[in-house]
Parts: sequence; structure tokens; C-alpha cells
Amino acid sequence: MEIKLLSNRVKHEIVPDNYIYPVHQRPGIHASAWKQVPIINLAGDNQADVSNQILSAGKDFGVFRVINHGIPQQLIDDMLALAQEFFEMPAEDKAPYLSEDPTKEPRLFTGHRQGNITPVCWRDCLFIPTYPVGKYEHLYPEKPNNLKETMAKFTPEARGLATRILKLISVGLGLEEDYLAGNRSGGPMKMLFNYYPPCPDPSLTLGIPRHCDPDLVTLLFQAKVSGLQVLHDDQWVSVDPLPSAIVVNFGHLFEVISNGLLKAVEHRVVTNRNVARTTVSVGIRSADDCVIGPADALASDDSNPPLYRSFMFPEFVKAYTSNTTYDREINMEAFKIKN
Repeated sequence: MEIKLLSNRVKHEIVPDNYIYPVHQRPGIHASAWKQVPIINLAGDNQADVSNQILSAGKDFGVFRVINHGIPQQLIDDMLALAQEFFEMPAEDKAPYLSEDPTKEPRLFTGHRQGNITPVCWRDCLFIPTYPVGKYEHLYPEKPNNLKETMAKFTPEARGLATRILKLISVGLGLEEDYLAGNRSGGPMKMLFNYYPPCPDPSLTLGIPRHCDPDLVTLLFQAKVSGLQVLHDDQWVSVDPLPSAIVVNFGHLFEVISNGLLKAVEHRVVTNRNVARTTVSVGIRSADDCVIGPADALASDDSNPPLYRSFMFPEFVKAYTSNTTYDREINMEAFKIKN
């Protein structure tokens, strides 16, 4: 079956039936504006205070934004611009990356990574492992010009920031600073280029449906177009772009390791009627040979027993990708310890 990318059409006049969500899942047109996702200055003089701010944001929202993070803004801008340029290339230049096989890397697809799920979400996506650079650089796209070179510069910067944030979180949790180093965060770093073309009726469909990420943390780089929303106290809150800020959200693995202290945040992406939105996200996950479970220091006595059993990361990935509803409770059910 031919894969039809949304980005291959200049303009969409209607939302096709297979992109239309059931009424109870549709986004409507409004999200809460009175709540603000926390903004954390990583250059603060008191790093213990920075750790505590991250921990507080993780407990309350499951997501936060960082400023003064050390990644050059020009490099971020170049990365986002080239990602958008990739989707705007002629169809024949993108065709070599198209695949319906969810295990293929790199892989270009439309809708959901898990496969042909209906309704289809309103996005095109390039999924590619990028770190370690020396291992995966041969997979980086040759077009557009400078993309491969920019990815080789951007990838270690993103990885370095993620490592720094993981250390701050470990300290905030009362763990050793390097608790999350090694194979706990040593899986291949996955990068997603997400492209959401203008949508003729944003009230009918979603860029990505409600879900949690399977990773430890995800770093999201976005330009000037809004779209990300997180669920907080049963309300959708817009995470609007902030100049020079990077969004960081907690995934399922962190919920397990923190023994439920830091919740995986449910989030979704809404579309825009007038302009395309391009983002670059980076997922930090455990290595395949890593045994994941609650940290002993956070689940070591009767007052705070372990909520989850230990498991290998591939077992979790298999359960996650087989859950076509994206329901967070279904994702975690097989790993909870039954009382």
C-alpha cells in the first residue's frame, strides 16, 4: 500500500474521514491558559535549589521548561529549520525513508509509529537513532544540505543536556548523582522530526493523541508555533513556545524508578489551521540489557513499598507498542505489584 505523506500536499482542503477522531477524543478549540508550566533556570547559583525546583515540577506537572541550558540558540534554530526543510523536500527525495515497518531505522511515516491505527493522527514523522554519533551518523539523511552536519553537532549537545538534567533529578530524589548514568540511560538516543501541516479543521483531529512517553525523559525543541498540551488536574494546559526554552517531560521509566513519585505526564498535540508546526524531540531511555525497577532508596521499607516489579526494557517496549489505545494505566498494568 502506498504511504501518503501529509507533507507531500501543498494544501489540504478537508480533513479526510480516517483522520477524524471520535467526538469524546476531539480537542475542541480551547485549553486552560491560567496555568503555566514551570520555567527553571539551569544557570542558578544554587544547584541544590535547581534540583528541588525540577523535583517540584515533576511532582506537580510531570513537565517543565529549562532556560540557560547551554545549547547555542543558533544551533537549535538551524536544527528546527532543517527538520522543516526535510519535510518540504520533493516527494522523491523523502521516498527512500518511507516504511510501514515500525522496526526500520531511520523510518519516515505518517500518523502513528505503531502502524496503521485509525483514526490517523495529523503528522508526518522521521524517527532516527542519533547517539552515539559515531555509531549512527551513517543513518543521518544526506538531504537537505547541512542536515547531517548539523545533526552531528546538535546530538551531543542534546545528550549532554539530558545527562545534566538526570544528575539534577537524581540529587533531588536523594540518590547518587550518577544513579541514572550507565545502562539506566544508555539506550540509543532516539530523535524524532515531527511535522504538523496546516489543518483545515483543528477541532476534528489531533497531531498526536493523548499518551505518555516510554522513555526516562524527553527533550522537546519547538519554534514559534504552539501545539503541545499537557494534562494537569484533568485540564489541558498549553505549553506555549518560549524563546530559548526547551521542554522536558517525564516518561514511564521515570515513574517506575521514582516509585511513582514522578509521574509520566500525559500530553497531546493539537493542530493549527494556518501554519505548519515542526518540532524535534529527543528521547532518553534505558539500554536493552538494563533491569528497571524502583530505586532501593525510594522503596525500601513498609511505609513506601515498591509499586512496580523489575523488568527488562525490551519487555516494556513490547507492552507499550502493543497498546494502541495509548492508555497510561494499560501501559503500566503488567508491571504493577498487586497488593
